[in-house]
Amino acid sequence: MKDALAIHRALLEREIAHEIVRLPVAVAHADELPTALGLPADRCLATRVYACVGAFQGGRFLAGVIVAAGRRPAAEAVRLAAGARLIRPARADLVNSVTEYAAGLVCPLLLPGSMPLLIDRRLVDALPGDAVVYTATGEPSTALGIRGRSLFRLCEAKPVDLSSPQDGGTEPGSGADRPGPPDPRHHPVG
Repeated sequence: MKDALAIHRALLEREIAHEIVRLPVAVAHADELPTALGLPADRCLATRVYACVGAFQGGRFLAGVIVAAGRRPAAEAVRLAAGARLIRPARADLVNSVTEYAAGLVCPLLLPGSMPLLIDRRLVDALPGDAVVYTATGEPSTALGIRGRSLFRLCEAKPVDLSSPQDGGTEPGSGADRPGPPDPRHHPVG
C-alpha cells in the first residue's frame, strides 16, 4: 500500500515544497480532515473513486474525482466528463487494489496512469496560487499539505464543472461536447 512516505519521497525527487502533517486524531475518511485539522472544508480535498463503464467501447475503468472534503460531485457531471455510460462509487476492495491507497484516504498523486482524474473547477478557480491545501495520504494519521497549484499541476486532473444544478452549477452537458473515451496518460508523480 502507498503511504505518506511514498508521497514524500516522490515529491522530494521533484523538489516540490510540501509537508506531511501528523493528525491529532486518526481519520477513517478524507471528509474528516477539516475537523482533524481545524480548517475550512475547501482547504481539504477528498479524492472520490468511481467505477465506470465506457460509453463507446463498454470497457470498465476507474475514474478519480477531486472535490472539497464533504462534497459529492453530481453523478451526471462525472459520467459525462469521464466519457462513461454508467458510473457508481467504486467498491473499497477495488479502490485498495487499483490505487494502492486505503479506500476513503486516496491521495490524488501516484495514481495509475490509466485512471482519468477530474477536479472540481471551483477548487482550481477559487484558490490563490500559494494557498496550501490538505489531502489524504492513504494513512489515517497523516495528511499532505501542498500548494494547491502544485498539486493541481502534478496530478494533471482535468478541471470540470462538477456541481449539480442545486449547487448553482449548470446542467451537466449543456453547451459542451460529449468527451471521448479516457486517454491513458502518465501521471508525472508515479
